[in-house]
Amino acid sequence: QFSQLVSSDLKVLGKSSYTLCSDGQLLIRQVLHPETSKKNFLLSDCFYSFYDLRKEFHTCYPSSATVKDHTIKTMAEYLGLGTDETEEDFGVWQVKTMVAIIFSMLSESCNHIFTEPETVKYKYETGPCSKSETVDSETVIRARGLPWQSSDQDIARFFKGLNIAKGGVALCLNAQGRRNGEALVRFVNSEQRDLALERHKHHMGSRYIEVYKATGEEFLKIAGGTSNEVAQFLSKENQVIIRMRGLPFTATQEDVLGGLLFVKYPDGRPTGDAFVLFSCEEYAQNALKKHKEILGKRYIELFRSTAAEVQQVLNRYMSTPLIPTLPTPIIPVIPPPYTIATGSIRDCVRLRGLPYTAGIDDILEFMGDATADIKPHGVHMVLNQQGRPSGDAFIQMKSADKAFMVAQKCHKKMMKDRYVEVFQCSGEEMNFVLMGGTLNRSGLSPPPCKLPCLSPPAYAAFQTAAVIPAEAALYQPQALLPTTRTPQASAAAPPAVTYYPAQAAQLYMNYTAYYPSPPVSPTTVGYIAAPPGAVAAAATATHTPILPQPGALVRMQGLPYNTGMKEILSFFQGYQ
Repeated sequence: QFSQLVSSDLKVLGKSSYTLCSDGQLLIRQVLHPETSKKNFLLSDCFYSFYDLRKEFHTCYPSSATVKDHTIKTMAEYLGLGTDETEEDFGVWQVKTMVAIIFSMLSESCNHIFTEPETVKYKYETGPCSKSETVDSETVIRARGLPWQSSDQDIARFFKGLNIAKGGVALCLNAQGRRNGEALVRFVNSEQRDLALERHKHHMGSRYIEVYKATGEEFLKIAGGTSNEVAQFLSKENQVIIRMRGLPFTATQEDVLGGLLFVKYPDGRPTGDAFVLFSCEEYAQNALKKHKEILGKRYIELFRSTAAEVQQVLNRYMSTPLIPTLPTPIIPVIPPPYTIATGSIRDCVRLRGLPYTAGIDDILEFMGDATADIKPHGVHMVLNQQGRPSGDAFIQMKSADKAFMVAQKCHKKMMKDRYVEVFQCSGEEMNFVLMGGTLNRSGLSPPPCKLPCLSPPAYAAFQTAAVIPAEAALYQPQALLPTTRTPQASAAAPPAVTYYPAQAAQLYMNYTAYYPSPPVSPTTVGYIAAPPGAVAAAATATHTPILPQPGALVRMQGLPYNTGMKEILSFFQGYQ
């Protein structure tokens, strides 16, 4: 109605074009654009290019107050103009005063020229980001609480009215490569970023979104890339990107389409991920209808994706270290000052039948209010022989009563599309399963690594295993982080020594491993060889350490993906 009214008035004057001049930018950027976007209204072009009277006034009169301190009244007072606030109609005196201010600025004494309008981008532009770029920390925000299926275009719609930099939406992924409900967004300047922070706890659908300040380093860590292959793939601008997950390892380009990027490990093995470019939204929507259709013998997951997600997935897989030598046997690591519970007090619960995609966050959400009663570092996921989630988890509660209450409340409650069984158990039973045993209604079964039939009698190296000192078992958490070494450094490094606990001298088949995970921490698995501190501490011991001799290591390639330690030991049966 407003646009029609203005156009008809202009026709009477024999004119056709006009430009809006507003008192500040909030009404246009923070009200009209977001609201019309939610209601699927189209705004006319005049709302995408307008003049901010406060900015223009400050340019014309630099000695006046700062832009954000200006009001219509202060601008009028600065020019000595009177204001008649007795007008009853809404906004009339303000508009009349704005007209008087503009005429003063256009007068011969000032001769101000309106040349640089404020602009609102019509749509978000996608594009790659290089790690060598400089990103101003005053332009970046972190949005939290996003629906997991939201795309970069959905996030741009949430910030409609504000100008996001090209390729400035980076969806964050968790350790499993899945979206974690967070995104980093880069704006064209700090003014736009500050307006974005004002949208803290505004809604996207039925969810409110938290908006916080972030840094340029954080943005580059997520969105930056160095791969020429990725840059070439993303060089076609304004294409729609679809991510394919779960591809058979034998899938070829012909099975999918052109405009395709297969994600591979550094040694060229396929990861089962791929990204596909589509030239328009219609084609992408048709492609997404194939979500969970079968290719070969596997169903394929399809998601809308972003340039930043391509970079993240590539960065993650390309940084996966190739094992330069056969690794030393692994031991679970417990960061201080937390230790695994022992004893017969039934202050733990076991979750059985978890979805294989479930992470720590899913478990905490499943437990609801009871999360407040979990001990620090008390969530333990049980991994299978291949190091993947087995569907079991143990949780240490603050007391046996709390464990009983959780088991009563959560037993057979649904998580995603599966019901989960919850049983009360003791720290001793939990320990047993975490070390590879089984716990069922008929009682405990010993870990497979302790069965005598699996211990080759001639395996002398393991019979002389050293005892791990107690203080060496509890070392610094930074030991959990894998260190990346250059080939030159690793060549000069002294040989690693691994020490075993006395009660597990034959523990060379870790079927399951626990990993410490404080509530709401990233799900990380810590497997490392004994640290230098443990080596030094045990050097004085009388036990014989296991030292790999020069030329005594071999590397095996081409193993089946489900190979475990048991199969490797069986393969070398009879050799020491």
